[in-house]
Amino acid sequence: MQKTVLIVDDEERNRRLLEVFASSDGYRTLIATNGEQGLLLARKECPDVVLLDLMMPGMDGFEVARRLKAQPETAGIPLIVVSSLDDAASRGRMRECGIDRVLGKPIDRWELSRSIAELTGGAPAR
Repeated sequence: MQKTVLIVDDEERNRRLLEVFASSDGYRTLIATNGEQGLLLARKECPDVVLLDLMMPGMDGFEVARRLKAQPETAGIPLIVVSSLDDAASRGRMRECGIDRVLGKPIDRWELSRSIAELTGGAPAR
């Protein structure tokens, strides 16, 4: 069965890049342009992993992560943050929110592939 990656990012360029990387590895992709959409899609589709931007208008990625981890139906979904935030305070907040992995920007395509595969239980689907 094909695994699903939910991409939650307000920047179209970032969404497209992540979508190309994930789909080229054989994953089905879902796209959310903001935190609210991301929460709705996660509850409805139960993806295998979420790629999450932190800095979004309205509901930021920290709040999205907190809410996903607080809901029994989404608490087990691994969260990968793709962010340029690398300071100690931000990393501490990420741990508190239950974020499973942090990847820096610019994104390393192979590191992303490895991270998705590890957190979804196997090799890329390609």
